[in-house]
Amino acid sequence: MADFSLYGGAETVLPPHLRRTRAADPNAPEPTRVPLDPNDFLWLMTEEPHRSRRAAILKAHPEVTKLMGHEPLTKYIVGAVVIIQLTTLWVLRRSHPLSFPFLFAAYAIGGTANHNLFLAIHEITHNLAFKGIAANKWFAIFANLPIGIPYATTFKKYHIDHHKQLGEDGVDTDLPTGLELALLRNVAGKAFFCTFQILFYALRPGFVKSQRITSWHIKNVLVQLLFDYLIVTYVGYRAITYLLLSSFFAGSLHPCAGHFIAEHYLWDGLEQETYSYYGPLNLLAYNVGYHNEHHDFPSIPWTRLPRLKAIAPEFYDTLPSHPSWPLVIWNFIFDPAAGLHARVKRLSSELRHSSAARKGDVAPAMSTHGSETEEVLLSKSETDSSRSLSPATDLDDTASRTKEE
Repeated sequence: MADFSLYGGAETVLPPHLRRTRAADPNAPEPTRVPLDPNDFLWLMTEEPHRSRRAAILKAHPEVTKLMGHEPLTKYIVGAVVIIQLTTLWVLRRSHPLSFPFLFAAYAIGGTANHNLFLAIHEITHNLAFKGIAANKWFAIFANLPIGIPYATTFKKYHIDHHKQLGEDGVDTDLPTGLELALLRNVAGKAFFCTFQILFYALRPGFVKSQRITSWHIKNVLVQLLFDYLIVTYVGYRAITYLLLSSFFAGSLHPCAGHFIAEHYLWDGLEQETYSYYGPLNLLAYNVGYHNEHHDFPSIPWTRLPRLKAIAPEFYDTLPSHPSWPLVIWNFIFDPAAGLHARVKRLSSELRHSSAARKGDVAPAMSTHGSETEEVLLSKSETDSSRSLSPATDLDDTASRTKEE
């Protein structure tokens, strides 16, 4: 009999009976399912779903705005996790990096802790640890320390673009590239991707879209280099090896790492491009599993996302969600219908506007499955109207960009 306490919430490990996504509302209508082309991404020219759903929720439940604002608890949790990592590297300072205790600690303790810090930085990126911009930026640099490699400042710009322009090719660096799709389409390739996905997320953005270096990038690098130098000098190379291994395991075949795939990959032939997960691993991950809720309202901190779902169940209980992050990794690798092709992509805004200009007052809304194309023409007024639905309280990074840099 299998020990299901080892599978993070999965209810079976037998491929014929795997559960993929499910809606909390048993009366939710059965969505239309369309098989995806494994040789291409799903190209859409409809607007991403979060802006319009945000407007609908604000109209139906204006009280959700009271949930917005920073969460003071975050700084205490980050401080505790940093202390855990410093304590663990000190205890292991004389252990061989290839010994079982060292590797086990790097996976079970370090991988979980650094994954928690990844998601703390995600939370801080939305200015949700403090009220001020500078305080959040400095705190993200602090949370970055046990990760060993400076990335917090770079992540912020890429992540805000991911929210503002979800699925846009050449802008949203969360999307796999065509080269990744071509090389990693079989079981071995997908297993390789899941094992080394932290490297894909670290390296891909530099190839897709470069950033302008700011003083905050320099501060992040200098503080991290100083921290790493002090660790190596006073504790030893094995300590920094522990931190780097922790970061690798955090983004590899780790139960919490299933969220990287669960959030925006397409499942079961649905065109739903964001999925939530409501299981117990959210306790270790700043409720990042509430991902539809987070994309709808990025200004609501992790502690209040469950309340958002409770306030607006008619919007969320009908959406299929994942029952298990570890099961997502299993399905992604072994299900032939899953893979890097199962992502929604949109043309960049420049190409969309260029296409609209060629058509005069008409903008295309296009859904393609490989060679099959279904085009619906939307009037320019309807398109402009849908773009105006985002409240100023969310994704207001642009308004303060000059001050930040």
